[in-house]
Amino acid sequence: MPAPAKDTPITVSELAKYDGSNPSLGIYVAIKGDVFDVSGNTSAYGAGAGYNCFAGKDASRALGKSSLKLEDCVADYSVLTEKELETLDQWHAFFAKKYDIVGRVVPDN
Repeated sequence: MPAPAKDTPITVSELAKYDGSNPSLGIYVAIKGDVFDVSGNTSAYGAGAGYNCFAGKDASRALGKSSLKLEDCVADYSVLTEKELETLDQWHAFFAKKYDIVGRVVPDN
């Protein structure tokens, strides 16, 4: 069971450091602005793993589109269809049940 959600501000550049490339840092994936700590699942999100493309960024659009393309790993999900928005909400709910929310993505400036 995940810990209570935190709303600690995490800038886009700070989030990028948590991409699995530095073993001394955790691995974070953001969805709809919520930052999830997925460090315990390095086999999926660690460097070189299948879902590493989501690590260190808000990958909302990619999750909604069920895409592993780097160009889809962006926070803007305004272009998603109704069905893709449902998929995105399902991913958010899945992550919320499995991983701790450690903060919220905020702009760098």
